[in-house]
Amino acid sequence: MEQLILASEECDLVENSVCAPADVAELFEFRTPIFEILGFPITRTVVVIFLTAAVVIGLLFFGLRKKAVQPGKFQTAMEGLIGFIRDEVAVGIIGPDGIRYFPYLLSLFLFILVANAFEVMPFINFPVTSRMAIPLFLALLTYVIFIAAGLRRQGFRYIGDILWPPGVPVALKPLVGIIEFFSIFFVRPFSLAVRLFANLVAGHVMLSILLVTGLVSFLTIGEIGLIKSAFGIAWWLLGLAIYMFEVIVILLQAYIFTLLSAVYIETSLHPQH
Repeated sequence: MEQLILASEECDLVENSVCAPADVAELFEFRTPIFEILGFPITRTVVVIFLTAAVVIGLLFFGLRKKAVQPGKFQTAMEGLIGFIRDEVAVGIIGPDGIRYFPYLLSLFLFILVANAFEVMPFINFPVTSRMAIPLFLALLTYVIFIAAGLRRQGFRYIGDILWPPGVPVALKPLVGIIEFFSIFFVRPFSLAVRLFANLVAGHVMLSILLVTGLVSFLTIGEIGLIKSAFGIAWWLLGLAIYMFEVIVILLQAYIFTLLSAVYIETSLHPQH
């Protein structure tokens, strides 16, 4: 939170109604190490990544460790979530083969969901998915899995059918093949990563500027004048509305990333579809 407040502290609220950092990158680049382990710098980003993994492990462990005839609310919620990813995403999209990829899809969904949720978590306010390296890494994992699944199921015919697609008029095969090749091997992983990254960046920037600026305006109500204070309060209330909207985006983006990963795996296993 210090990084966000720092941007507003350097702003003159008397002259400016809206405070924004000079460089938006300040909201995301936490390069100053908190401490070091064996010479490896541990930054805030690294801490949040490991914290995300720990939360996911905790959710699965405490949610599934006790099988009860009448499960509690937490266990019921976890079982419902896991059942949804298994039945509606893994098996529902991929088919019977989806069980093999279910652990990956579940881990992917939970990790992205928790990582996104840190955007609205007090005292953290930083989704690591707003750093391009994280969505890109997750997209490359999906990329490797669906390419490997296609090669394992079809052999080199998988690539041959992409370059020379069956069922397409011969005159169009070269053009369609080139488009499909670049779409599958280049566009898919890039678009998958950018979609998650862009949505979290936009939400993080809006919340940072709206809530921090509005809060500072509200706290300095006696110094900046009644009109600007009223504007600051309205600005802060708008930030709260965006906050609630971001809660939906957090869930939706985790679901979309997982769903598209399942779709890509399915198209590799069943290209005829």
